Amino acid sequence: MSQNSTDHFFKNPVLGHPAGLFVLFFTEMWERFSFYGMRSLLILFLTTAITDGGWEWSRENASALFGSYVGLVYLSTMLGGYFADKIIGFRWAVVVGALLMTLGHASMALETEFTIYLGLVLLVFGNGFFKPNMTSILSEMYKDRPEKKDGAYTLFYMGVNSGAFFGILLCGYLGEKVGWSYGFGLAGIFMFFGMLQFWFSQNIFGTIGLKPNKETTEAAELLDTDKRNPFTPWQLGVIALSAILGLLWVLNDPATKISGGKVNIFAFLGENGNSIAIVTALILFVILLLYRFTQYSTITRQKMMAVSFFAFLTIFFWAIFEQSPNSLTIFANDYTNRVLEGNWSVGFLIANTLITVLPLAIITYVLILLFKQTFATYAKANLILGASFVIIWLIALWMLTRDYYTAGFLSLSDGTLEALKIEKVTKPLTEVPATWFSTLNSLFIISLAPLFSKWWESKYNPSANLKFGVGMGLLALGMACVAFGSSGIEPGAKTASVSMIWLILVYLFHTMGELCISPVGLSYVSKLVPARMIAFMFGVWYLAVAIGMKGAAMFGENIDKIANEHGLSYFFWMLTIISLAVAVFSVIMSPVIKKLMHGVR
Repeated sequence: MSQNSTDHFFKNPVLGHPAGLFVLFFTEMWERFSFYGMRSLLILFLTTAITDGGWEWSRENASALFGSYVGLVYLSTMLGGYFADKIIGFRWAVVVGALLMTLGHASMALETEFTIYLGLVLLVFGNGFFKPNMTSILSEMYKDRPEKKDGAYTLFYMGVNSGAFFGILLCGYLGEKVGWSYGFGLAGIFMFFGMLQFWFSQNIFGTIGLKPNKETTEAAELLDTDKRNPFTPWQLGVIALSAILGLLWVLNDPATKISGGKVNIFAFLGENGNSIAIVTALILFVILLLYRFTQYSTITRQKMMAVSFFAFLTIFFWAIFEQSPNSLTIFANDYTNRVLEGNWSVGFLIANTLITVLPLAIITYVLILLFKQTFATYAKANLILGASFVIIWLIALWMLTRDYYTAGFLSLSDGTLEALKIEKVTKPLTEVPATWFSTLNSLFIISLAPLFSKWWESKYNPSANLKFGVGMGLLALGMACVAFGSSGIEPGAKTASVSMIWLILVYLFHTMGELCISPVGLSYVSKLVPARMIAFMFGVWYLAVAIGMKGAAMFGENIDKIANEHGLSYFFWMLTIISLAVAVFSVIMSPVIKKLMHGVR
């Protein structure tokens, strides 16, 4: 065994993998719990009436702020990745990110104007430090066991989706049913638990993720044999200018709308200053990207062009897919019949109990297996993790019990009902929270991911273009469902009672589309781009994701204008047509992109 071998991680495995994988699993789970829990509430909180504890913003302003927030989250990963690689190492980056996010959620729980904005800023930087470095630690741990990587990432991805599921379910429930502060605060509590668990068990990773030093940096450079093409001063200047313009635009867009035009950084450029700024930034970046292509060999250049093509498609994917916390949540809240009676109420309560308790039981079993291997060495981390699961079980059981009381299946005294703000009912009645539908994405991913994985490994594995085409087609199918379901809503209507089956179908088809695009996108970056350029191309990829996120908000901003003039169905049909057009474009371009990929699948 070589001195730098990672085989020692596999001496005492848990489910065939290093115990360190499950430390990352639970840390990432609590981070996703906090991220998706808060995200599911933000638009609802901003648009809810002041009398119900919200800010009573217009949907346009709420979407603008939300879009800038999620866009900055993805852009900040480049900053966090740089600091981790060059200065503080992966571990400190994770801890710093987790601490910033904990403070961000705590700040939002105070619900003042200043603390909400401060919380969002802290969450942006926290995600930037945290997000790219968890997978970096995981990758290093398996560098000598590449055959185990697929299984490791599958388990890790389950942690991601488990956290998202429970975050949306519990934070969303508390925020909607009890109070916004409780939902925002709960997200911060579990982020804090995740940070402590990681901190007290970090030695399980050996030397992985420590601060970089001169020796490790030089060793990494010796392994890199790709042609060097350092950025020249003028290129760095173009990057700086386009980055500053883009950042100012992302901040200025919601500020201008929220302030009614009183705050406008680009006012000196005239009425269309915002548009001029962002178009200039994009043109500068595209010029630089095209120039960089000319600095490499033909094959490398063509592979990078293929990556750029998929990044371009990704913009449209996220712009449509990320209607989930935006226009689809608004649709669920205002236009969907979420009240179930009689047998439908019984069926929902039973189903909700099963989808809450069974995943939690499975993850608790994994936790027990981890305890058996690591408790003697990492007692503090295990006790913190155990305590967090006790709390999550208590909250989940409280939520389910409260639902049964609310529906009239369990009895309470009139005084207790009044204290708990539960109305007395004469027949089984359940109101499904608007945020509940967002949990379906995580459930469908966990259920369907193994099937799609088998498909990719079979002889019927489609080409990259076909995968993107199928993914965008499924996205179109989902939007067509909600467009058809909302066809009876009159233009200008503020409420409706559309069947919830349409939303369930949307999340089913959109999740299938996500499985065709999201997991395979970054894989193509790593396969097509040589090591020397991979950081730059990952930057291009995350820039595309950020543009898509902001694009989703820009779609959401116009929902009221379009719905008032043409009807809500028209809005969703527009998104359907855009998705379908991109799907067809991806398939048509298959022969061209196949040549550019030079045999990479």
